[in-house]
Amino acid sequence: MTETKRDRLRVEQGTKRVRAYLGGHVVADTVRPVLVWESPHYPAYYFPVDDVRTGFLTATDGTKHSPSRGDAKVFTVTVPGRTAENAAWRYEDSPVERLRDLVRLDWDAMDGWFEEDEEVFIHPRSPFTRIDILASSREVRVELDGEVIAESRAPKVLYETGLPPRFYLPKTDVRLDLLEPSTTVTGCPYKGTASHLSARVNGTVHADIAWTYPAPLPESAKIAGLVSFYDRKVKVFVDGEPVG
Repeated sequence: MTETKRDRLRVEQGTKRVRAYLGGHVVADTVRPVLVWESPHYPAYYFPVDDVRTGFLTATDGTKHSPSRGDAKVFTVTVPGRTAENAAWRYEDSPVERLRDLVRLDWDAMDGWFEEDEEVFIHPRSPFTRIDILASSREVRVELDGEVIAESRAPKVLYETGLPPRFYLPKTDVRLDLLEPSTTVTGCPYKGTASHLSARVNGTVHADIAWTYPAPLPESAKIAGLVSFYDRKVKVFVDGEPVG
């Protein structure tokens, strides 16, 4: 399936229909997306130039350099009523031949991204990332500043490709009297939008020590309303052994 590797750059041919929107206008629409792993953790979408509304693109004097992809021409994307500066680029003379006829759109500069007819947030989903959520009877204990703030024998364990297991606990097994909502919100293209929780223990507020998905995406529905803790901010023990 791999098309090209150069200087550890991974390039794959995708099969989903992918669209990018700005100001209500479709900037790119393709059934031939190309996934390029600019980051080792997840890919970026590149569009065949024929599937991009090039009339929305205006060349700038800028360039964008990549050690593996070469120098790219930079474009501003303009649609009626909206402008996204330096939001597209093209590696016409890339040492990776596969990239030369493709256009890269800045993910954050666009208003919306769709895979088929489902909106995708944060970054493209990797076809090589899998999430498994399994019921478990392992004993999980969470401590903070000498207090046990959660203890459960009924966690859900979330296994995500390339990441350590995460233990999600029922709220009935968590000291909710010590937790309070935070304004921090994060997103995941596989799980959805997470709300965060801080803890007030022994007179000290510990910010954003845990998170919960009130309404996760369908594929992660098993963790709805459960609470997971950052093992770098608290002490987590599984079957009596420390993790993290």
